[in-house]
Amino acid sequence: MTNNTGNTPGGNRILGSLRAADGVGVVRIEDHYDTAIDDLWSAITDPDRLARWHGRVEGDLRPGGEFRMYLEADDIESTGRVEACEPPRRLLVTNRETDESYRKGQGVPPFDAAIEVTLTADGDQTILVLEVRGMPLDKIAFYGAGWQIHAENLAAYLAGRERGDTEARWGELVPPYQDLAANLD
Repeated sequence: MTNNTGNTPGGNRILGSLRAADGVGVVRIEDHYDTAIDDLWSAITDPDRLARWHGRVEGDLRPGGEFRMYLEADDIESTGRVEACEPPRRLLVTNRETDESYRKGQGVPPFDAAIEVTLTADGDQTILVLEVRGMPLDKIAFYGAGWQIHAENLAAYLAGRERGDTEARWGELVPPYQDLAANLD
C-alpha cells in the first residue's frame, strides 16, 4: 500500500507513497528542505518564485479565488481554485487540466485533483508534505514519479541549483513507483 521513504536498491531515494481512496489515486510526497518555513511557503505561493521551479500561475490567489497554471515542462495548462490558505502552514487547491490542453497532449482525460501542502518547521529545516488526490488508479505510478520530480525541482531551486535531467529522472523513478502501484489494495 505505501512506501517507507528511503532508498531503493538502485540508490534512488523515493519520497512518495501511493494509495487508493474512494476509487481514485492518492500520491503523498514528504521531504525535508534546508530552509525556513516562511521561505518555503513563499517558494510555493509567490507566483514569481513558483514560476522558477514549477509553473506560471495567474489569477486570484486568495481563498475562493480561481487561477490558471501553465507547466512548461509538461506543456499542460490547468485551471484551479484556492480552497484553503493558512500561511505558512497549509495550502489546499483544486486543479483540472483544461480540455484544450488535454486535446493537444497525450495524457489522461482531465480529472479534478485536490492538492494539499502542509509545512512544519523542524529546526533549521522545513518538512513539506504534499498530498495529491483524484488521479486515475491505473496511472498513479506516473503521477507519483512526476510529483517527486516536482519536489526535487523545488529542492534544486531553493539550493540555487539547476533542475536535473527530467527525462533521465523519470526513467529512474517510474519503475519503483510502478512497484508501489502494484501493491495497492
